[in-house]
Amino acid sequence: MHRRALIALTALFLGATTLGSWAQDTVRIAVTAGPHAQIAEVAKKVAERDGLKLQIVEFQDYIQPNAALDAGDVQANSYQHLPFLQSQIQARGYQISPVGYTVTFPMGFYSKKVKSLADLPRGAKVGIQNDPSNSGRALALLQKYGAIKLKPTAGISATIADVIENPKGLQIVQVEAAQLPRSLDDLDAAAINTNYAVQAQLVPTRDAIAIEDAKSPYANLLAVRTADKDKPWVAKLVKAFQSPEVKKLVESSFSGSLVPAF
Repeated sequence: MHRRALIALTALFLGATTLGSWAQDTVRIAVTAGPHAQIAEVAKKVAERDGLKLQIVEFQDYIQPNAALDAGDVQANSYQHLPFLQSQIQARGYQISPVGYTVTFPMGFYSKKVKSLADLPRGAKVGIQNDPSNSGRALALLQKYGAIKLKPTAGISATIADVIENPKGLQIVQVEAAQLPRSLDDLDAAAINTNYAVQAQLVPTRDAIAIEDAKSPYANLLAVRTADKDKPWVAKLVKAFQSPEVKKLVESSFSGSLVPAF
């Protein structure tokens, strides 16, 4: 009886050890459909070489991936930039931390009338988005290229009221983001998000007269639960998403609509 009990306990222990090892080496990662899912598929193959198994879970919205991560239904996600993550943490109290950058969907200014923001005439009409997160982003880009100057305290939530210098007297017009490509005929220049630029047959890295850096505050990132951020598998995950294979995919498959941020 003692021998049988020992064998049974040994089998139970080995089974538990195997299960524990499997759980530790398999990471469920939430992504949104499209480029993030495509990138994750390449990263999955790279991660396997380091003994890390990825299970990709696709979502169709921007809210659920963080909710699922905070709840422990997934162990990581890849789909958002830092300002969005910070707003979600502030609003919902999530215990989530960024651990590495992936790609940037660069916002750019486009024009049918000038070749650079420096060429804008005095009093030019410049379109930016009418929603707070994107309008602040567009204003920051105008400042980067010297077209305006913002209050030092404005940050990523800058509004038109934060403009303290406007040397050319630009008329900054706020328009619904999806309408900006259609408004180019009526404006001297307009800030356009990458998804809407691509729909309008515009290539950010080719057609924009001003464009965000790859490592702008709006670079997309990998996130994990704060309690997990120093675990060994996180380093393997970051390594896979920042691998030469992922970089090659981004540079060859998306026609300049996104760029590596690592």
